[in-house]
Amino acid sequence: MMSLTILAQITAVVGKEDLVRAELEKLVDTTRAETGCIQYDLHKDNDQLGFFVFYETWENRELWQEHMGAPHLAEYMAATDGAVSSFVLNEMSKIG
Repeated sequence: MMSLTILAQITAVVGKEDLVRAELEKLVDTTRAETGCIQYDLHKDNDQLGFFVFYETWENRELWQEHMGAPHLAEYMAATDGAVSSFVLNEMSKIG
């Protein structure tokens, strides 16, 4: 079975950049310890304040879906309610 790559792009509402960043950072260590997580790296854009990207690799889609239902993700959603202006998620497969 092929691994799953996730590209998650998060844009914070103007004025909420620090809140969103702090809440995203809270996800990193907990998620890296999850079953099936191979890579979970958070990035910030060097020029666009409030634009963040998670680059993730999971053993398979089922384990990633378990992550999506995890309590710490629900806590993030509640903490950032109204603070995220855009969220784009791509499920991808490595080809090279």
